[in-house]
Amino acid sequence: MLINCLLVVSFIFVTFFKTKRSLHMLQQNLYNENQRYLKWVLKNYKQFMDLDILLVIISLIGAFVIYDLESVSFIAYLFLIAISFFLGYCWIQKMNHDQNKKPLVVTARIKRLIVTIFILYFIPVCFWNYHFDDVQFVWGMILLVSIMIYLNTFVVFVANIINYPIERMIYHYYKHKAQSKLRSMNHLKIIGITGSYGKTSSKNILSDILNIKYNALPTPRNLNTYNGLIMTVNNDMDKFTDIFIAEMGAYVKGEIKGLCDLVKPKYGILTRIGTAHLESFGSEQNIIDGKFELIESLPKDGFAILNGDDEKQLHYPLKNPVRTIWIGIDNPDVDVLAKDIHCSNKGTEFTVVFKGDKKKHHFQTKLLGNHNVYNILAAIACGREFDIEIDDLIQAVKMVRPVEHRLELKRLGNFYQIDDAYNSNPVGAENACKVLGMMPGIRVVVTPGMIELGKKENEYNRTFGTQIAEVADYVVLIGEKKTKPIYQGLIQKGFDKDKIVVFNDVRDAYPFIETLTGKEEVYALFENDLPDTYNE
Repeated sequence: MLINCLLVVSFIFVTFFKTKRSLHMLQQNLYNENQRYLKWVLKNYKQFMDLDILLVIISLIGAFVIYDLESVSFIAYLFLIAISFFLGYCWIQKMNHDQNKKPLVVTARIKRLIVTIFILYFIPVCFWNYHFDDVQFVWGMILLVSIMIYLNTFVVFVANIINYPIERMIYHYYKHKAQSKLRSMNHLKIIGITGSYGKTSSKNILSDILNIKYNALPTPRNLNTYNGLIMTVNNDMDKFTDIFIAEMGAYVKGEIKGLCDLVKPKYGILTRIGTAHLESFGSEQNIIDGKFELIESLPKDGFAILNGDDEKQLHYPLKNPVRTIWIGIDNPDVDVLAKDIHCSNKGTEFTVVFKGDKKKHHFQTKLLGNHNVYNILAAIACGREFDIEIDDLIQAVKMVRPVEHRLELKRLGNFYQIDDAYNSNPVGAENACKVLGMMPGIRVVVTPGMIELGKKENEYNRTFGTQIAEVADYVVLIGEKKTKPIYQGLIQKGFDKDKIVVFNDVRDAYPFIETLTGKEEVYALFENDLPDTYNE
């Protein structure tokens, strides 16, 4: 009996660490929304199909076929216990070595999944303890549990399916609670923000600027999904909130429409439309149609702020007669135009001209890059519509805080880090390279490349490599396999191979950059930081 208990404990030991890893990946893949987790499992099966556990299973099958189970069961038990504890130790070492940038968050949903997973494993264990005298049956159950441990990622997938009805009931409860709260706040102005790039930056900048006069509540961090909006309304909104700024993200066509049905924005801001999440949307036209779902959902007495430098927005056949305000830098025929833009390591200065008014207004901001000028223009246009005086807008723009991980310039040790790690895309990567090119001294780019760009992903990364070559003195690539297209683009542009370094862990880039510090200042652009699901 003692041997049996030790075997159960050893199996629990292994299962715990494998389940923690699987739940981590499930959470990062949005609990299999749009089959993201299942696709990740099929694409990265080598990460969790452990050869050592497979050998245990093969050994068990061999024991069934070759040996008299009665005579070898004691030795086999001891062998299984030893190998299980060894595998658990290996998993501890592996998890300590993994670069988990965003750790597993033990939410109520994760706790419910843990209970379901425990039950799935507990059932065969109960059977083998109940029929302990039947050696053939016991070893059959042990074999079943071993296979379940080996295929733990799929067990977690099954648990997620089992829990789905419960999660939908909980979701609908909190959804109705949020909608009731929104309906009760008649004074509340609701602004929706979407686009392929710059949603979070635009939201935070808008919030900073509107808060000079109003009490504006933006969705925190990147909580731009159904659950994110519901949580913000239920947990953070109160009777003093004047404006709710809802960032809206999507992976497929129709999601933005669903988010609009949820919070019913009266005003909408569309940033830039590009190829982000092309793989899940399926086509560029689906992306365009998906983003314009926000504008098509606005009531006629609202307004939409669109980018006049974005050809995809200019040529979209808008069916909604809502009033439209155009912003731009290159297109002079817009309602709010930015001119004379100057960027340095201290920030950005520019002049704003409103259509029909020849007067020029000078703005200064700590933010870097033209794409942030677009975000500020959208906020200025919105602020004017909400009766904020121009002098107050000028003061508010000066006070806008740098957005975390979005071209955020900060001193780090002996060098300056330009942190653009949140989410890279072709337009954002090009803008980031331009910003780096304006910096004096030694310039370094650290990147794992761009993802979720469908069939054009390699092409965009090769182009990114050519753009890096024009501004960088050194390049640090994170992940040899993922960054091959970038490497090809660098070589194509004649970049010195000796100044290209490849690491598998972004943490190794920091001591390397420190070796470059000396007489000249070093500016290191960290462009994109892939989630743990893309670790090599």
